[in-house]
Amino acid sequence: MLGRVDTRSVSPVFVGRAGELTALTAALARADAGEPQALLISGEAGVGKTRLVEELLDTACSRGAVVAVGGCVEIGADGLPFAPFSTALRSLLRRLPGELIAAADGQEGELARILPELGQSGREALGEDATARLFELTVRLLERLAADRTVVLVLEDLHWSDASTRNLLAYLFRALRRGRLVVIATYRADDIHRRHPLRPLLAELDRLRSVRHLELSRFTRAEVATQLAGILAAEPGAALLDEIFTRSDGNAFFVEELACSYGTGCSPGLTESLRDVLLVRVEALPDPAQRVVRIAAEGGTTVEHPLLLAVSRLAEDDLIEALRLAVGANILLPVDDNSYRFRHSLVREAVSDDLLPGERSRLNRRYAEALEADPGGVCVDVRTTRLAGYWYNAHDAAKALPVVLSAAVEARRRYAYSEQLRLLERAMELWDDAPPEVLATLRPPDDAEVYPACASGTKTSALSYLDLMAEATVAARFGGDRERALAISKKAVRVLDRDTDPLRAAWFWTQRSRLTQELTRGDGWDELATAQELVRGLPPSAVHADILVNIASWGALHRPGPEALAAATRAVEYAELVGAETIELHARLTRGWLTADAGGVEEGLAEMYAVRDRAVEIGEVGVIGRAGTNLPSTLEAMGRSAEAVTAAERAIAHCHQRGLANSEGWVRGNLAQSLTSLGRWAEADRVLDEAAGLAHSRKTRGLIADRRAELALRRGDLAEAQAQMDAARAFYGTHDPQPQHSLSRMAMCVAAREGRLADARAEFEQAVGRGFPPGSQRYALPLLCAAVAVEAGALGLPGSAGGRARILAAVRAEAKRLPMVVPVWQAYGLLLDAELARAEGRTDPELWGRAALAFERAGRPYETAVAQCGWAAALLDAHGNRSAAAGPLARAHALAAALGARPLAEETAQLAARARIGLDAAPRTEDALAADDTDPVRALGLTPREQDVLRLVAAGHTNRRIAEELYISPKTASVHVSNILGKLGVSGRTEAAATAHRLRLFGDPVA
Repeated sequence: MLGRVDTRSVSPVFVGRAGELTALTAALARADAGEPQALLISGEAGVGKTRLVEELLDTACSRGAVVAVGGCVEIGADGLPFAPFSTALRSLLRRLPGELIAAADGQEGELARILPELGQSGREALGEDATARLFELTVRLLERLAADRTVVLVLEDLHWSDASTRNLLAYLFRALRRGRLVVIATYRADDIHRRHPLRPLLAELDRLRSVRHLELSRFTRAEVATQLAGILAAEPGAALLDEIFTRSDGNAFFVEELACSYGTGCSPGLTESLRDVLLVRVEALPDPAQRVVRIAAEGGTTVEHPLLLAVSRLAEDDLIEALRLAVGANILLPVDDNSYRFRHSLVREAVSDDLLPGERSRLNRRYAEALEADPGGVCVDVRTTRLAGYWYNAHDAAKALPVVLSAAVEARRRYAYSEQLRLLERAMELWDDAPPEVLATLRPPDDAEVYPACASGTKTSALSYLDLMAEATVAARFGGDRERALAISKKAVRVLDRDTDPLRAAWFWTQRSRLTQELTRGDGWDELATAQELVRGLPPSAVHADILVNIASWGALHRPGPEALAAATRAVEYAELVGAETIELHARLTRGWLTADAGGVEEGLAEMYAVRDRAVEIGEVGVIGRAGTNLPSTLEAMGRSAEAVTAAERAIAHCHQRGLANSEGWVRGNLAQSLTSLGRWAEADRVLDEAAGLAHSRKTRGLIADRRAELALRRGDLAEAQAQMDAARAFYGTHDPQPQHSLSRMAMCVAAREGRLADARAEFEQAVGRGFPPGSQRYALPLLCAAVAVEAGALGLPGSAGGRARILAAVRAEAKRLPMVVPVWQAYGLLLDAELARAEGRTDPELWGRAALAFERAGRPYETAVAQCGWAAALLDAHGNRSAAAGPLARAHALAAALGARPLAEETAQLAARARIGLDAAPRTEDALAADDTDPVRALGLTPREQDVLRLVAAGHTNRRIAEELYISPKTASVHVSNILGKLGVSGRTEAAATAHRLRLFGDPVA
């Protein structure tokens, strides 16, 4: 092994980059103060990215920071899963062993998937949730390490990164919230072509305000002169400077190489291309050293000493001498005590490109044979992947296929599903070239969910090509490449014979259903129905149980009712028969949800609680996340908001402990809804802010936008409500029916408040067209109440009568089909009856009083305030009894003001002013109220002339007609209208008319 070698840095002076270095040191200072920093550094190959980072790291070390560097590894065209993170964490483990072990405490099994030194990987929990969990735990590990010290994490060469590394980096940049941590990632900008896999990540990171992007440009002529002066230890002549600046075009690395060729006596113009310039120093080495350099170039980004010894077939002393020459010439650099890498990847690429095809294949075979003979010389987490790459590049299918499949299994165990997919596709490519005796030794998969492996699925049966397609389908889905998963599953269905292999065909059709829904290409029912038909009459199996639980879940979302409930029960029975507990738990959760919606509230909730507890007991992560989402949601639907808060808080703890960040974000969205129902709006805001930092799926982001829209609407911020509704609809898509009801309700309310009655009615009719299936009371009843409230508010407005009867008839028809078996649904039923009476011009204070009492008992303060306000208005209209109305009106105003429900607070205040009821004192007697002769119209600050104008505006008159009626000019009428809009706090004539009617300021509208 090579000892210490004196090397000369060909560029001893750090040149330029003052602005970039200042930005980096400023980021370091902010991190020292506790604000985590994320930076991207880009530039073409050789421009000086590494040198800039090294300068920062010197500064960081001088300030006591802990530094860890990891680089993406290129093996052929493939990267190693999590390679830069594994390397950097390994470095942190060496420098902070006790601290890192303490930070990983309790999660060693999961984190070992990235850092094997932490121990044996834990029990596998396949799926996207497992990947997200691993990412969240990694972020927390870094945050804990950086809690008491500044940590600088550098990830180099992202242009070679694997998909798992890219996904983890994106997650880290989004989720980083605390700690004295600086994360820097570098990449070659000139390698990022239009279809490069890094481009989508860069586009995503550009949208994050927390990520700073530094782009390094080439050196100017003056900077090249400074660099040359440092290299040559003398000022360069003008001719030499012009020659090198012209040929290098300001690229720092090319300047060094050209200066080196000048220093060795070669003319800078001697070679015909810069690639040839890169080889000048290699070709100046003795033949044995050149040979070792060529061998190292094909070994990968970093090559271990024992491998070089075996592949070169040199005596160890001869190898060390050759390495000493290569290191002394600044071509290779020692890494740790056992490995070597090229000083710059451009040199390695130039040397590798210079190899002959047969030479490259022979070297890869030697590497593979040497690694098989002595695997201990290579780190365990990269060993199999490198061996698979060596055999593949040696063009030996018989040797490559088994190792590629082993590497795919390792990638899956590390939740690196994108790399697993790439390796499985490589296995499919090698399949036809592998001899039958090799294929016979391959074992069936054990990680394709409930897919039944071919040849009866015994452990002694051989793997089939169809098995590979099943594994690849699951890997693509878990890795987020649903388009590829759908394409593979479609191809498998074409290959399969449905008559002789119905079980596997059904499995692939179930995958197609799931993928079709996730890609919003349809609702997936036709595919599920095909799968169900294929297994009809077959013996019970896990596939059959899986199909039934998918049918039950589909029905719960699209067609809740007896059929979906029956499917869930059958799924439970089949899962119990075949011992598939995970499927059973999912089916029981769906059955509990549907049972509660059907009226068996206690029975359904009891089953959901039992499923949650069993999932926690056995550590079934997927069920934990789903139960944590569905249980609080169902409790909220039943009006048990306080209990829902307790269940959600427990679910948050479970999700947080297991790193289920996206599930935690969804649970927090449900928690915010329950807090909103309970009147704890400020808490709901805080919870939603926390959820936004955790949400990564589109549906979870849609849920958060949905909840924010509700709060904005109740507070009267219509612009914010509309913006959040637009975001929610973009995230949800159109194939998920559940959120459409709440979005339609809010859209109706916004349209009505803006005076767009036709739009509000169109939104309602669209919602009715979608239908309200059994179990949808939580969405349907508030929507029906809102629709009738819109009609009641428009009563008496010009042009509003047409269509009202149709809307009210539709509301009554839909309400009849909705059983109201829990108190909060009954409260909405009472509110609906009260609003229907108002919309038909009838006044019934008793209905409003019963609704107010029902909502108060249900613990819904906002709805209570709405009903109290309606009660007060009905009392005033029916009897003129201001004494009776004062109590409900004062309570409504107090609740609305405390909640921050501005429109409702303003409505109660205006109603009080009209009725001459004081809201800031105790309710007064009828005699006291009668003695108050304040005019209700003048209480709004309107002059007599403005009252006349408002009466005509409410009748729908134009400014010209108002002017004719009042014998004033149209311009004067326009001024009066503007003053009225300002005093009423409305934005247009329609809103002013609606306000006048709602507050009953005048009698019947002017004809």
